[in-house]
Amino acid sequence: MTSIERTAYPRFKRLMSAREMHVFFTPKPEEAAWVRERTRSDAHLLALALALKCYQKLGYFPKADEVPETVVEHVRGALELAEGTGPHYESVNTAKLHRKLVRERQGISYDQERARQIAEEAIRRAALVKNNPPDLINVALEELVRATCELPAFRTLDEMAARIRREVNEDIFATIRSRMTLQDQARLQGLLDVGGLEGKSGLNRLKKPAKRPSWSHLKEQRK
Repeated sequence: MTSIERTAYPRFKRLMSAREMHVFFTPKPEEAAWVRERTRSDAHLLALALALKCYQKLGYFPKADEVPETVVEHVRGALELAEGTGPHYESVNTAKLHRKLVRERQGISYDQERARQIAEEAIRRAALVKNNPPDLINVALEELVRATCELPAFRTLDEMAARIRREVNEDIFATIRSRMTLQDQARLQGLLDVGGLEGKSGLNRLKKPAKRPSWSHLKEQRK
């Protein structure tokens, strides 16, 4: 599995400065008013405000236990709610409604099939010229943001990148093999044979870094 830290996939930082907290997680006056108009309890008020600000920052809805307590405290303080107020939902339907409201406000399309299709097409194109999984995931993220799609889970993109990378590489290898003569194939296979005084294979010799340019070294390399 690709390390999420090696990609541009949005996530909460372990430590956030006061400025970052203010810029990204302080509800604006119109946002606070919008949240208050759509909730009837302090718990739902905080939950909807967190859903809005987290989505704006990440591009997806994190699980409740993924939201740092410092973020919860900051949003709660910005809304002037009582200490100890938590972002609790009385039912699953309320949570779904809040996500729907946030998506409508942000103008985001919630179509996971379309998002996966966009990501897959982007990764397949990129895999023809890139082979590093984090690079493939980053290309997919760029296309998803450009298409204003809600981001799939990181694991979804990681598994997709691994699968498509394997498929593309297999196609490339098959194409190369189909263009090789039997003599070429035998010569390539022969690079794995170990022999000579050094007891090393031809592949090992090819992998050695080049020496400084000289006529003697050139003749040695052609042996």
